[in-house]
Amino acid sequence: MAYKSLTSITVSDIESVGISTEVASAFHRRLKEIIATHGAGTPATWHNITNTILTPDLPFSFHQMLYYACYIDFGPDPPAWIPDPVAMECSLITPFADSLSPRGRGTTMVPRAQFQERVDAISAIGIRDQTGARHESQDYYLVVILKIWECALSTNVGQLLERRGKEFLGSAYKDPISSFSDFQKFSVSNPEVFWKNVLDEMNISFSTPPECILRENLPGESSLTHPGGQWLPGASINPAKNCLVENAKRSLNDTAIIWRDEHHDDLPVQRMTFKELQEEVWLVAYALEALGMEKGSAIAIDMPMHVKSVVIYLAIVLAGYVVVSIADSFAAGEISTRLNISNAKVIFTQVDSLFLLVNLGFTVDVVTALNYLASQKAKGARVEPLLDDQDSNEGDESMRKKKEDLIIRGDKSIPLYSRVVEAKSPLAVVIPTRGSEFSMELCNGDFSWHDFLDKANSLKGKEFVAVEQPVEAFTNILFSSGTTGEPKAIPWTNITPLKAAADAWCHLDIRKGDVVSWPTNLGWMMGPWLVYASLINGASMALYNGSPLGSGFAKFVQDAKVTMLGVIPSIVRSWKSANSTSGYDWSAIRCFGSTGEASNVDEYLWLMGRALYKPVIEYCGGTEIGGGFITGSLLQPQSLAAFSTPAMCCSLFILDEEGHPIPQDVPGMGELALGPIMFGASITLLNADHYAVYFKGMPVYNGKVLRRHGDVFERTVKGYYHAHGRADDTMNLGGIKVSSVEIERLCNGVDSSILETAAIGVPPSGGGPEQLVVAVVFKNPSTTTQDLHQLRISFNSALQKKLNPLFRVSRVVSLPSLPRTASNKVMRRVLRQQLSENNQSSKI
Repeated sequence: MAYKSLTSITVSDIESVGISTEVASAFHRRLKEIIATHGAGTPATWHNITNTILTPDLPFSFHQMLYYACYIDFGPDPPAWIPDPVAMECSLITPFADSLSPRGRGTTMVPRAQFQERVDAISAIGIRDQTGARHESQDYYLVVILKIWECALSTNVGQLLERRGKEFLGSAYKDPISSFSDFQKFSVSNPEVFWKNVLDEMNISFSTPPECILRENLPGESSLTHPGGQWLPGASINPAKNCLVENAKRSLNDTAIIWRDEHHDDLPVQRMTFKELQEEVWLVAYALEALGMEKGSAIAIDMPMHVKSVVIYLAIVLAGYVVVSIADSFAAGEISTRLNISNAKVIFTQVDSLFLLVNLGFTVDVVTALNYLASQKAKGARVEPLLDDQDSNEGDESMRKKKEDLIIRGDKSIPLYSRVVEAKSPLAVVIPTRGSEFSMELCNGDFSWHDFLDKANSLKGKEFVAVEQPVEAFTNILFSSGTTGEPKAIPWTNITPLKAAADAWCHLDIRKGDVVSWPTNLGWMMGPWLVYASLINGASMALYNGSPLGSGFAKFVQDAKVTMLGVIPSIVRSWKSANSTSGYDWSAIRCFGSTGEASNVDEYLWLMGRALYKPVIEYCGGTEIGGGFITGSLLQPQSLAAFSTPAMCCSLFILDEEGHPIPQDVPGMGELALGPIMFGASITLLNADHYAVYFKGMPVYNGKVLRRHGDVFERTVKGYYHAHGRADDTMNLGGIKVSSVEIERLCNGVDSSILETAAIGVPPSGGGPEQLVVAVVFKNPSTTTQDLHQLRISFNSALQKKLNPLFRVSRVVSLPSLPRTASNKVMRRVLRQQLSENNQSSKI
């Protein structure tokens, strides 16, 4: 769609998106006022539009009209959010911000004469407020300066820089906004200073303090096999204890967890204080000890992420054991593989009972219910199941067992205990989803949750003394997606939780008083990340026990007053498509976090609009990193679907076609490599050679071998970063190597009927060069062969015009959905295999 400039937009244009004449006229007048004050296409223009015109209830097409009109001539990476509009426009003020601390913590006081000189200069220039009124009073400028100061210094990093900025950066330090990038570089070159300060800021407690922060030059072979050095040598710690103890971050009466069960959406949210969480964790830790396992034994969790699973997770770590993370969506074979690799001694899982169809008002058996749901869904109706403890009239014993062994999430049922049994698991502790009782018969040797806790009931309320271990000890074993061969088993040490918490503190600005929600699972790294990111920083964790895709979750975000909402793009796409958030107040949100896959500009513009245009902080890393290596900051302008900064203490290198790093801060695109000095990153794998996987064959920079990551990244002329998929998702077309993601990006924009595409190089049946096949998922599945033929022509035109005139799409196939891993990555290798075996021309 072609958009006009802001100055060209008329009242009729605004009316055309469904806004009444009277309201459209008022908006148009306000728009002209903003343009007169801030110009027709500046970040401050957009900020004022979002502050004074756009609201969640207005048509999204109106949001798009104004966004694209504002930035029509801006070029790449227009900022959708800026840290402070006045600060961005009036940079003359910022060198004096630290002299105006209302709390008296400025490190360098500017002499009054110099400050007065600057205020006089600004008065002479004159600036306008958000109403467009020009101010000449010096009192007004004092208020403006204080506003800038408060905006920047309300963040965790801003407050640290206020106190120590000149000590860290010397005379180069100006203010938290202007000096943020310099501080990030400082964190890379001065890891000892940076991590000492951040660990102190987070009130991290060691039973034995470290001899130093980083021992970089290790003796002998260790320096070769561990290029990242040794972090916190000699220290002992228990990260779960650091989540639970009272300190300056939290009191025991503060709320630790807020939660709600799906389909109980009209009930108040439930809350657990840190004191209550402590006692729950202590009891489970005592019960674990009663099982008689050696310290360091592996204990698996295969459950949804709710209060009980978080308690179990913390108890395992507190008692000195190692969590084995298994996603609750895994089939028996995948569970078995992970149990065998980790040598798990115990597994925690759960059963479920019946559910009620709200629209029918009576209890039915599982088969009838699921059949009914399927039929209603086919008709386009939205029917949500509700779990209930009542029995149905179904008398068959096997059906009763099936009914209890389910998680019902939205309209999907997930059996857990039966999968665990099929996986030939070790001893299982089986938890009922609701209440404390269930009638399901367990296998020989397995425990019900009630019987497990019975082992320690006499110790209820008694403090469990945390098992403090060396920082190199494992706390968690997580796994890569495992789409090809055996999944990599990646151990987290006692340091990794501190990396997760520090990322949250530095980049997502999580602190006491925040309520943090991120739909995830303990089987993936973002589950443990959420535990540590929230609790160590004194924030409340918000858990919704059910599907995050519907209006129930949107209402939970409102009722829990979530301040930091984490998402993955697929969830946002679903919300936008179903309008699930309509009518709910998300104004408590301070920022969004996004991870897991590449995001979409329009979908994230829509997301920001649900919360009065709060920023989206993109966050990319990996299980082996324990957090992120590239992200954003509330002290920098944020552009949609882009990263604004490497993570603190992380250095990034984009490799050229020869595998050499291009100069830092120079635009370019290529495979991304990481500097090896990374706090909390993996140092070993249980079932593979860590050095061979991450370091072997990588280039050396400043005497240090770089760490392999495998993503393709672009650094733009404006300093933002864009992810372009995996480096190994490539194909050879006529002797030219090209990334699937590069082709997909063009194909996705060819026709508005396309939801998503996947590009695959497929060899012809008789052998020979790869042919380009594009699999398409349509928004409306009713397509014809003729549609696909026309689409192939359009794809070829776009590719040959915008990518390479030699590229040609040989075939387009339509799919209902793309195959994905449990962590939502497109499995192009699976598609390639299917297409190679199947020579249909339209549909698989």
